[in-house]
Amino acid sequence: MSTTIADAQTPVADTGAVPDPNPFLDPLRFERRVPECTAVIFGANGDLTKRKLLPALYSLARDRRLSAGFAVVGNSRTEMSHEAFRDRMKAAVQEFLENGEFDEEVWEGFSQGLYYLPGNVKDPAYYEQLRNLLDEIAENRHTGDNVLFYLSTQPSLYSPIAKQIGSAGLAKSARGGWRRLVVEKPFGHDLSSAHELSADVQTVFHESEIYRIDHYLGKETVQNILAFRFANGIFEPLWNRHYVRQVQITAAESIGVEGRGGYYEESGALRDMIQNHLLQVMATMAMEPPARFEPEAVRNEKAKVLQSIRPMSRDDVRTQAVAGQYGPGRVGGHELPGYRQEEGVDSNSQTETYAATTFYVDNWRWAGVPFYVRSGKRLPKRVSEISIEFAAAPHALFAAQNPARTPNLLILRIQPAGGISIRFDAKKPGEGTQLRGVSMDFHYGSSFGTHEPTAYETLLIDAIVGDGTLYTRQDMVEASWAAVEPILDVWGNSKQRFPNYRSGSWGPEETEEMLRRGENTWRKP
Repeated sequence: MSTTIADAQTPVADTGAVPDPNPFLDPLRFERRVPECTAVIFGANGDLTKRKLLPALYSLARDRRLSAGFAVVGNSRTEMSHEAFRDRMKAAVQEFLENGEFDEEVWEGFSQGLYYLPGNVKDPAYYEQLRNLLDEIAENRHTGDNVLFYLSTQPSLYSPIAKQIGSAGLAKSARGGWRRLVVEKPFGHDLSSAHELSADVQTVFHESEIYRIDHYLGKETVQNILAFRFANGIFEPLWNRHYVRQVQITAAESIGVEGRGGYYEESGALRDMIQNHLLQVMATMAMEPPARFEPEAVRNEKAKVLQSIRPMSRDDVRTQAVAGQYGPGRVGGHELPGYRQEEGVDSNSQTETYAATTFYVDNWRWAGVPFYVRSGKRLPKRVSEISIEFAAAPHALFAAQNPARTPNLLILRIQPAGGISIRFDAKKPGEGTQLRGVSMDFHYGSSFGTHEPTAYETLLIDAIVGDGTLYTRQDMVEASWAAVEPILDVWGNSKQRFPNYRSGSWGPEETEEMLRRGENTWRKP
């Protein structure tokens, strides 16, 4: 059984499974005892495993946040021994480790829990071999028969792998352990395929056992939105349509498609960034206070925001959404190719590398407030942030001396350096009453004197302890697809005049016109 986007409660699959009890949840989320388990990574020879998953797991082991018996089983079709896999992963960790130094002694202990089982994931015989290996690991490393299955393959294999796990009886433990499934994005290609994927997976796993991972939600600044709003009494009273004039959410990248033209041709900026990452960030920023800090209570409130996004008509799309594609440009003294000159890209491609949209949330808190969301490649800098502009003071007391108003802004910086800034006016020293915009800044590094855990460190630990707070639920996925599907339909049935922005610029001119209609302008991060 599956659930429509209108359902507010947690979707439940008719599998007879019962959500696993969770003795590991604790209000001190980073002080929790982490249970023993084995992580089975399908697609372990791919970039995600090398660049993100293994470096994150190694960092967790180094920081003693994994159990001593933690194990990993890697899978791909490439023939490889356990030792060869360990050597390959060691090289990957040494190259891509983001936090701290590589410690040979730590690696020696951690690598003893790395195993590799090559095979075709569509072959039922493979899962019998996997069962035997998992039994052996459970016996030797005392993992309690807890297994975290991680889908890091091409999306077309998600359903077949889940079904094979179910057919082999691996979705349930005979020894009382838990079984969970982590699914990498994309969660479908549109609303219909997302619904179909969830239905397939839910025939095997209960919704509470499915963890749809969005690495943006694991970033410290995104998590800090909840603490910033709900642990402090300063800003929450202003967090509504009476005081907020507009919200801008930006995810800008300075790079192009970097050899991933074939993948990008199938996705585009709207699917790749806005449908999942940025709409989830928007939901976190706009949600109502939950009754308690508990996974389903938090996700219920996020789902309500996404389900409250005003549907766009075809005419709305033409005024509230802008597609762009970068052309050649000169950046930092280097000539850069346009998107259509990139490897694997159609010379007449209609795929957008830039997307900007205006969303409205039709509820009592946000009615009438525009949420401007944009993402693009080959922009001037790499930066992701939320900018909240507050309404002007009702009476401009200093207007005669200061005709140019500086808006009050609250800026939540997600990357590259997480932090929070507040922009306001202050009097300049000296005679008269001349005002100037100033900032109060908070930076994670300088305030706490420690490195931020990577998003995958946070999310992997959460999956192991069974905390779904930062994971995306089925109804949230389907609601976000419903929000962008009218845009996809219009763009997919019209011919765009591409390329329409130069590499190194802030996007097409039409995106500025979109904001001018509301008497707004884009903030330059």
